[in-house]
Amino acid sequence: MAHRLVTDDPSVRVTVLEKETGWSKHQTGRNSGVVHSGLYYAPGSAKARWCRAGVAELLAFAEEADIPHAVTGKLVVATDRAELPRLEALRQRGLANGLAVREIDADEAREHEPHVAALAALHVPETGIIDYPAVCAALVERLAAAGADLRLGAEVLGAREGATEVTVETSGGPVPADLVVNCAGLHTDVVARRLGHDPSVRIVPFRGEYRELAPGATHLVRGLVYPVPDPELPFLGVHLTRGIDGHVHAGPNAVLALAREGYRWRDVAPRDLAGTLAYPGFWRLARHQVRTGAQEVARSLSERRFGDSLRRLVPALQDEDLRPADAGVRAQAVRPDGGLVDDFLVERSGRCVHVLNAPSPAATACFQIARHVVGLLP
Repeated sequence: MAHRLVTDDPSVRVTVLEKETGWSKHQTGRNSGVVHSGLYYAPGSAKARWCRAGVAELLAFAEEADIPHAVTGKLVVATDRAELPRLEALRQRGLANGLAVREIDADEAREHEPHVAALAALHVPETGIIDYPAVCAALVERLAAAGADLRLGAEVLGAREGATEVTVETSGGPVPADLVVNCAGLHTDVVARRLGHDPSVRIVPFRGEYRELAPGATHLVRGLVYPVPDPELPFLGVHLTRGIDGHVHAGPNAVLALAREGYRWRDVAPRDLAGTLAYPGFWRLARHQVRTGAQEVARSLSERRFGDSLRRLVPALQDEDLRPADAGVRAQAVRPDGGLVDDFLVERSGRCVHVLNAPSPAATACFQIARHVVGLLP
C-alpha cells in the first residue's frame, strides 16, 4: 500500500510501522514462494480477478527489480477415480478464469514429472515461483528512496481520532496521520480493535508445517506438484514445490496454532490461545471439521503419515527423504457463525482501512490489493 501511495503521488508523506526488528518475518517470508495462477478461485471473485491481474504486475516488478523468479507451470494430480470429477470441475474453473489449463493423461503427466503417480492431471502453465522476501526488500528500498518514514520495532498500541487526524500510539511513540491502513496479517483483528474498529471476523491462526527433500531426493520433483483440493476446505493440501533456490519443499498441512506466531507445537501464547478458545466462531468451525482436524494433527505428529500424503503424488519418496523445514502460520478469518472467509475482506472505519482477510494468493495479488485499498482512501 505504501509503495502504491508514493507511486501515485510522490509528494505524499508515508509512514510504515512494523512491530518486528526486520521485514518479512512472518507470512511474507514463510510461504511457499509460489506465484499463483488464479486456478482455484470462484470466477468473478476478488481472489480470481486480483490474482490474474496481480501475476502480470508482480512479474513485471520482478523483472524491473531483478528479483529471482521463474514461470514453471504446475501439475494438479488425480490419483483416484473419485477425484476425476473434481479435476474436471477445476479445469472448467481455470478456463473461466482465463487460464490455458488443460487436462493430460498419465503418460503426458510423466513427461512433465517422471516420478508422479497420476490417473490424470491438469497442466497449468501460468504458475511460477519467486523470492517473496526479495520482493519485500525491493519495496522497502524504493520506499526509503522516496523518503518514506520506515519504523521497525513500532507496535501499534492504540489510537486517538481527532477532527482532522488520527494519532496512532506505538511502542516507539505517537504517530500522527491523516489516514491509516491496517495490514497486520496475523494480528490484523487485534490492531483493528486497538484502532477503534469492531471487525466482523476473528483471526484464527493455522500452522502450516513443511518438510524439505534431502539432496538425494530432489530429483524426484522437477517443478510444482499438487493434489486435487477438497472443495470444502480453504487449504490446497500437502504439495511439492521446487523453489527458486532449487530446494524442494513439501507441505503444508494445517493445524491450529497455539499462538498467532506459533511456528512449533511448543510455541504457546496463553492470551492468543484464550482468545481463540473464547470465540464462538472457532467452536462452530471445529464442530464441522472434527474429522479433518484430527487427521491434520495426526499427520503433524507422524512422519509416516506426512510421508504417506506425499507418496500419493510421488510414490518413490521415502520417510528418510524428508527433513524439517520452517513452518508458516495462516491468518484465517472466521465469522461468528464458524464460516471461513474465502475471499479477501477489507473494512473501513472512520479514517482507518482494515485488511482483515488476505490469505493466499495475497502475495501474488499484492499490487492489486494495494490498488483496491488505496482506492478506498479519500
